Amino acid sequence: MHNQAVFILAIESSCDDTAAAVLSNDTVLSNVVANQLIHTEFGGVVPELASRAHQQNIVPVIDAALRKANIQKEQLSAIAFTQGPGLMGSLLVGSSFAKSMALALDIPLIAVNHMQAHILAHFIAEKGFEKPTFPFLALTISGGHTQIVQVNDFFNMKIIGETTDDAVGEAFDKSAKILGLPYPGGPLVDQYAQLGNAKAFAFTKPKVPGLDFSFSGLKTAILYFIQKKKAENPDFISQNLNDICASIQQTIIEILMDKLKLAVKETGIKQIAIGGGVSANSGIRKALKETEKKYGWKTYIPKFEYTTDNAAMIGIVGYQKLLIKDFENSSVVSKARIQF
Repeated sequence: MHNQAVFILAIESSCDDTAAAVLSNDTVLSNVVANQLIHTEFGGVVPELASRAHQQNIVPVIDAALRKANIQKEQLSAIAFTQGPGLMGSLLVGSSFAKSMALALDIPLIAVNHMQAHILAHFIAEKGFEKPTFPFLALTISGGHTQIVQVNDFFNMKIIGETTDDAVGEAFDKSAKILGLPYPGGPLVDQYAQLGNAKAFAFTKPKVPGLDFSFSGLKTAILYFIQKKKAENPDFISQNLNDICASIQQTIIEILMDKLKLAVKETGIKQIAIGGGVSANSGIRKALKETEKKYGWKTYIPKFEYTTDNAAMIGIVGYQKLLIKDFENSSVVSKARIQF
């Protein structure tokens, strides 16, 4: 099977993006994402609207992925879909479609754990990007997740640290909201941070034992700080926006780096791979590169389009599962929460 090309259609619908990709073995032929801009008006994802938009988007998105890959549906070897974690209504749209299509084409159906997919996105064959070797530590940072995972093999992973409250993406977005920036505010904080002084304001870092994270205390500290400063000077935010963003970002980066250093010390593993939407943050990328030089780590940062929710990462897991014939039948159920 290795020497022969297999074609996999992958469907990702865990949150508000409807995505489809076609892979030939570990190479991406197409990776199509339909964003739902409607949520910007509400300042967050509205589950009911999300599943409705998935229903409208799924056929055109899959059609576009097949056309772009120049593949007929009859050539497909398997269909992979996101089983969870995610919003139940959104997951069901993807899984129902995947089930019916696999049934109609009489090809294997493969269920994929969205969090494993963020990690295994590193194994997509991509020019100029190296694949990590096992074992490595994966730092998955997104709007919904903050985890350090010890990855021993494709499907042998263990979460060794995770957030006890807010995810790092929420910490960025909520801080942005406190500063009056539009949703999603994380990328804006990053933009302004690059123009500011990261040592301008000090925020206390939460004391959390072991490798776990906590970000809700930091958010509260930022809120009180801003309220106090605005009482003294109503224009405080507009006059200091770059410095505030730089200081917030620096604090979050230090929290992440401190835990990573501890994880390396505890496991002896010096290979670090990051994934998830927040790994697009320029400050985090820079800090990783610096740590790599300083401590002799080897760091892996995937291509930008594979960091946020996308179907190519679902497809690469589908390919690995196809090789070991790990298939599902149509009674497989979607799960809002799912363990490794």
